[in-house]
Amino acid sequence: MPYFKSKMESLYIAQRGSMLQAALWGRGDSDMLDIDETATRISEVQEQDASRSLPFIKKLKAFLAGCYPWIHATHEGLSFTYQLLYLLDATGFYAPALHIIRVHVCRATGQELMDVSSRNARNRIREYERLRGPPWLQTCQRVSLNMLYTTLDYAQNGLIAAVFFFKMMEWWYQSAEERISSPTVYPPPPPPPQPK
Repeated sequence: MPYFKSKMESLYIAQRGSMLQAALWGRGDSDMLDIDETATRISEVQEQDASRSLPFIKKLKAFLAGCYPWIHATHEGLSFTYQLLYLLDATGFYAPALHIIRVHVCRATGQELMDVSSRNARNRIREYERLRGPPWLQTCQRVSLNMLYTTLDYAQNGLIAAVFFFKMMEWWYQSAEERISSPTVYPPPPPPPQPK
């Protein structure tokens, strides 16, 4: 969806720019520089070649560029409506895309979280019981499983901490660069001594 939105927006901006240029300068205005006229003529020739080979695509692009503001406004309005209805508990979807693929979003209760935690603990105990081999191999497997489970348990908190750390470092170096690059303001020099 974001890919199509960015493509439509770039198409709209290009189409709008050419329409504004045509409205402001006209097609054969003599005030334009020769370089601009040459570039415009080259682009017109290229457009004519493209229009001869693909007239349908050019008309479709013009139609989509004309409809883009309406499509964008409808999409934004639908997104706002879905989010508002989700906040008011009127629907289980907070985005139109989730409604299309029928994914219901709901909060987990405390009991459900405790059930998931106990289920994970039981699964881990079963994994420990399934270890086979000599005692040293079981110890290595147990240590590797402990490391894996610990990593998985704290991955979310670690990711949040890493993002916070990187943003803090970005702020730190940005403020340091601003201090270095800002010009130093010196006080005005004292007036010269009076001649005798």
